[in-house]
Amino acid sequence: MTTIAVLGNGRVGGNLAAALARAGHEVTVADRTPGVAADAARTARIVINATPGAGSLDRLAALREELRDKILVDVSNATTDGPDGLPADLLYPGSSLAERLQEALPGTRVVKTLNTMLFPVMASPATLSRTPTAFLSGEDPQAKGAVRELLTDLGWQKEWITDLGGIRTARATEAAVLFVPHIIRSAGFTPFAISIAR
Repeated sequence: MTTIAVLGNGRVGGNLAAALARAGHEVTVADRTPGVAADAARTARIVINATPGAGSLDRLAALREELRDKILVDVSNATTDGPDGLPADLLYPGSSLAERLQEALPGTRVVKTLNTMLFPVMASPATLSRTPTAFLSGEDPQAKGAVRELLTDLGWQKEWITDLGGIRTARATEAAVLFVPHIIRSAGFTPFAISIAR
């Protein structure tokens, strides 16, 4: 059992929190209220950033001390929104939210994952008709190992998880969000994920 704080109580955060609790972890969900988020982060071993990506950097940078020595799992994508509310462009072109978080939180081990799929797939990967891929980006091997274990608790088989390397590789997976609006407009809001076929 791991103590986990999920920052963000929307569809992404709620879905992950419920699945991790079912897997036996001690999970706290915090909304965007600074005091609530700080208390949750302070008492957790692993913190999941499920807040809207456009405001994540400022929100989490304010929790620098609470996040010190913690593993921060970043599942968000920082984008500008189009008129229909779907992602329109990257907020940090040539970089990524995960990289900006790692720079702002040097005492925290940031791991990027689960950001290349619609939120229902994060905790139910086996529901897709084809095998999805979950990517890991981060500088700390032990932190990535802990996140890999969380992914297996969410139903991800080990062979479905690909470690891309350091945190800079997150800019590639974050750029994949630009597929999302086109796929949704083409096929509707049906769960999907990026998959690497070999």
